[in-house]
Amino acid sequence: MRRLGLETDTDLALHLPLRYEDETRITPIGQAGPCDVVQVEATVRDVRTEQRTRPQLVVRVSDGSADLVLRFLHVHPSHRKTFTPGNRVRLRGELRGGFFGLEMVHPAYRVVRGDEPLPTTLTPVYPASAQLPQAYLRRAITSALQRVRLDEVLPAHLVPAGLPSLREALLRLHQPPREAQAPLLADAADPAWQRLKFEELLAQQLAQRLARDERSRLRAPVLVAGDAAGTGAANLRQRLIGALGFELTAAQHRVVREIEADLAAPRPMHRLLQGDVGCGKTVVAALAAATTIAAGWQCVLMAPTEILAEQHLRKLVQWLQPLGVQVAWLSGSRRGKLRERERERVQSGEAQLVVGTQAVIEDDVRFARLGLAVVDEQHRFGVAQRLALRRKLAQAPGPHGSHGGGEPLEPHLLTMSATPIPRTLAMSYFADLDVSTIDELPPGRAPVQTRVFSLARRNDVIARLRHEMALGRQAYWVCPLIEEGDDAAAPADARPNALTLRAAADAHRDLAQALGSDAVGLVHGRLKAKDKAAVMAAFTAGTVAVLVATTVIEVGVDVPNASLMVIEQAERFGLAQLHQLRGRIGRGTTGGVCVLLYGTPLGAAARARLKAMTQTHDGFEIARLDLQIRGPGEFIGTRQSGDMLLRFADLQDDSLLLQQARDTATVLLAQHRDAALAQVRRWLRGRIDFTKA
Repeated sequence: MRRLGLETDTDLALHLPLRYEDETRITPIGQAGPCDVVQVEATVRDVRTEQRTRPQLVVRVSDGSADLVLRFLHVHPSHRKTFTPGNRVRLRGELRGGFFGLEMVHPAYRVVRGDEPLPTTLTPVYPASAQLPQAYLRRAITSALQRVRLDEVLPAHLVPAGLPSLREALLRLHQPPREAQAPLLADAADPAWQRLKFEELLAQQLAQRLARDERSRLRAPVLVAGDAAGTGAANLRQRLIGALGFELTAAQHRVVREIEADLAAPRPMHRLLQGDVGCGKTVVAALAAATTIAAGWQCVLMAPTEILAEQHLRKLVQWLQPLGVQVAWLSGSRRGKLRERERERVQSGEAQLVVGTQAVIEDDVRFARLGLAVVDEQHRFGVAQRLALRRKLAQAPGPHGSHGGGEPLEPHLLTMSATPIPRTLAMSYFADLDVSTIDELPPGRAPVQTRVFSLARRNDVIARLRHEMALGRQAYWVCPLIEEGDDAAAPADARPNALTLRAAADAHRDLAQALGSDAVGLVHGRLKAKDKAAVMAAFTAGTVAVLVATTVIEVGVDVPNASLMVIEQAERFGLAQLHQLRGRIGRGTTGGVCVLLYGTPLGAAARARLKAMTQTHDGFEIARLDLQIRGPGEFIGTRQSGDMLLRFADLQDDSLLLQQARDTATVLLAQHRDAALAQVRRWLRGRIDFTKA
């Protein structure tokens, strides 16, 4: 029970059925046919054991209208005790046609004593485990429903019209009357389901608003030109813009103004910067860092992988170091005296900009004056990591600075994502964020064509690769595994036996034989940092023409000369992953081609992902489809915590309820704050922190 999260009466009351069985009626055997799922009541006539590949217990029963054969492939001693000739038994299962008439294989069964009445409600089937029998769980939930307090928290006029009370809704879902339509209940279209979804969405909206209100009461450094440091934020920002060598797009200028306004406010910024692959988010982050640094404060940029963090480091050093900005580098691979030296530079304030992986939030890292934290691809961190970052920021930075009479100051927070947030997610999981969107790509980006082929055409693709190399261009070859037999994250519908997958190590060997060993490099997550850096440097410099990789190159790799992306076993990748990988090419003036090689057979969802890749390059449309296919848990990274915030509501199907919940949350917080707090406590007990991650 504890492993299922069922520790209180409220937990049990909210543990809702997966489906229902109708045990309220008996069907005469003579009126039923093959494929019918029925409940019958009959008398045991004959019991025997048949010797086949393994012994089978065969029982013949009759209810007077016809006979029925019961077949048990796994025989237990209790079977013979139950199926004694003359016993009256109640059976439920699916009928099938057999050689001697109708059969049931392993039906649900029990002995009937006397005139035992039929149930008056549908029988719920709950999510459970092998160690938790349905009968025990049903008794526990029935008992909990009698004890639990389900008094109405919400004012009656704020509950959407036509929805039952919370107690009525739960009783209907756990003990639906005989006349209730089981399919309607199972599909969550019943008003009882609608009430629970509304309650849950409302609690989530309230939690997000409360988190935002709580943060608005915190104080943050005011980062503007001409502050006490006297170094001139605007001057450094303008010098950076002048040194870039390219013009910012109108969208970049707009989001820079939005971020600058936040940094100039005395409360912590909590902003999401989103935009499609290659739209120029790093430049915007660099300008925010310039404002922070010139105002006399430190900035930290954290990325989920070393490759992405190193890519940011190279760009930021290239742009900011010539302007006199001191940059420190912290990562898991940097240990010993080098790490200690960098840590000291951060703590003393010598390092004005700190770039790294999650190593930047380790316990021994202290900042002198942390004013801004930038987190790239924040959804790729687990919930626990994101919460650790929030706690780190709340404690930062030691001798942190103060406001007025010594009040501690909270750093500003800017998160970035190349996976645009669909509207329904922005309204729910990201309701406490201000969102800036770069909806314009820099001019001159070459178009990328997407082609889908079966693995049988692999040699044709290698021939195209050889042609690209002859033209002086470069290519990526991405595989889902490192070595045969490894397990890799994949969509649930795309998990073939690992032995059917081509591994990156094997692909590297094959391509090296076909194209020359000096022309092909291999990079993956298990490679030592210095070896990985050497391969990436060679590919960036053009001395390696083909980079074989796992998804470590999904984000952060910027090689304008790369014109071909080949993704092997593409059906094993999520839609957002495929779009991110495709974004690695076409970054120069030469058009690119993305080749998706798939194995067979293809499931429906995998086929839909590959089709979507050929039909659109719009990251926002890709994000919408990805949410539809995968659901919000994987999309925002909550699956890494094992704790989904929405158990009942579906963001695709319940957008109307979501809007109603948003409107109701506004009224509750303004006019019925005690009710709002009670609603959050009831629904998000123990999970409130996850709304802040």
